[in-house]
Amino acid sequence: MNERRRMTGTVTSNKMMKTVVVKVDRTYRHPLYRKVVHASSKVKAHDLLGCNIGDVVTLVESAPISREKAWVVEAIVKREGKSLNIAEEAVE
Repeated sequence: MNERRRMTGTVTSNKMMKTVVVKVDRTYRHPLYRKVVHASSKVKAHDLLGCNIGDVVTLVESAPISREKAWVVEAIVKREGKSLNIAEEAVE
């Protein structure tokens, strides 16, 4: 496995050609106040897999593709309303 960063998030927009907007949620504990903080960021990613709104995807870091795109959709973890886990489909 290579050393590229990977993130998982939810597709919020797919209106651009070969580009999706992915919302990445992050939960961490505040260093001083010890309160749990929920933060999110939106990332533009290169999409060749045909993601739809609501899909959970894995992003991998890449060389800059355009001014705002430096991430690529590596895999679709879960389609909107469907699961891509083969073990779950075999049970059903």
